Amino acid sequence: MKKIRLSSIAFMLMASIFYVGCQSDVETPSPQSSILPDRFGIDIPDGLSNDNATTGGRIAEIDSLSGNEIYHYLSFFINVGEEGANIVGDIIRSIKKYDINHPMSLSYESDDDGRTKNLVVKENPSFDGRDWEFVLTITDAESEGEVDGGKGLQIFWNRYPIKGIAIIKPYNLDRNSNFECGKDAMVSIEYSEAGDHGYEQHMIVSIGNIDTGMEEPDDIYMLSAMKMFVGKNGDVIDIYGNSDHPYARFLTEKTGYNWAFVASGSERLDIGVAEVGLPPSVLDEPSREILLGYYSLKNVFEREILAVWPNIDRETLNAILHNMEAPAYFDTDGFVSGGTSPGEMYDIFAERLDILSPYNPKEIRNLTISFQ
Repeated sequence: MKKIRLSSIAFMLMASIFYVGCQSDVETPSPQSSILPDRFGIDIPDGLSNDNATTGGRIAEIDSLSGNEIYHYLSFFINVGEEGANIVGDIIRSIKKYDINHPMSLSYESDDDGRTKNLVVKENPSFDGRDWEFVLTITDAESEGEVDGGKGLQIFWNRYPIKGIAIIKPYNLDRNSNFECGKDAMVSIEYSEAGDHGYEQHMIVSIGNIDTGMEEPDDIYMLSAMKMFVGKNGDVIDIYGNSDHPYARFLTEKTGYNWAFVASGSERLDIGVAEVGLPPSVLDEPSREILLGYYSLKNVFEREILAVWPNIDRETLNAILHNMEAPAYFDTDGFVSGGTSPGEMYDIFAERLDILSPYNPKEIRNLTISFQ
C-alpha cells in the first residue's frame, strides 16, 4: 500500500494567536466594561476533534488504508477548523487590556514580530449584506499601502444576542512565522447565538487563499481550502463540511479529492458519529446521496482497489476495506469502529446524520476569503 501523509495548516492558525505587548496606562477592564463579545466559538467533542497524531504540523505517515486511519483524518480536519475559531477568542482576550468599550484607535508594538500594529474600532458598519454594531480592525502599519491594506484581523459583531464575523490573515499579524501556506492564506469565522439555522449556537469556519503552487507539492495531500458548519442545541453538536485536496490521489492516477463529511455528537459524553465521502474536487454536486453515497469512503476505495487489482479475491478486499463502512463511531480516544454501533448511546447521533449534508465540492475548491 502507498503511504499517506496529509499536511496541515494548523501551524498557520496557531501562529496567529498573538499577545499584544505594549504598555497601557489604564487598568485591565472587567468583562462588563468591554464591548467585545465574550464568546466566539463552539467546543467540539474530543472524539470528533483530534490532533494527537500530528507532528510538526503534519499527520504521521501510515502504512495501510484501514478505516481507523482514514477516519482519523476527519477528526484532524475538524480540529483544524475548531482551532481557527479558538484563535478569535484568544485574540479578543489579548486585546481586552485596552479597555475597548467605545469606538477608538490606538497603536502598539507586537510581541511576535516587533512591528507596529494599528487597532481601530468603529460603529455601525455594514458587511456581508448585514448591519453590525461594531467593527474592529487590526493592520500592520507598514503594510497599509498594500493591496490588502495590511489587514490582519477584522471582527464585525453585535452584542445582544452575540453574533459576528471574524476574518484573519495571519501573515499581517506575525511576519516572523514560517507561512508554508503562503502569505495570502486567510481564515473566516462566523458565530451566532441568534438561533440562526435552527441552532442555539452555530459557527461556520472557512479557510482559503492558500498557495498550493503550480507544480505538484512534496505532500500531495496538502489542504487548499476548507469550510465547516458547527451547530449546537443543548448537549448535541452537529457538524458538516468539506476540505479540498487538489493534488490528492490514492491507488490510481486520479487526482484531486474533496474530504466531505457530516458528524453529530455529545459534548457531555465526548462521543460522536460521522460519515465521510471522497468526491472529486471539481465535482459540481450538492446531493448528499452522491457525496456520501456513491462517493462514500468504502465505495471510492473499492473502485480504486479493483481498478488496480481487478482479480483480487473478496476476502482480501474485505480485509482492506475493514472499518470503512459508514457510519464511523468515535469516543474520547478517537475512532472506535465503522458500520457497527458500539452501544445505544451512539444511536441517537447516528440517526441525526441523515439530516446533514456537506457543501458542494466545487464551491469549496473555488472558495476565497476577503476583508471589507
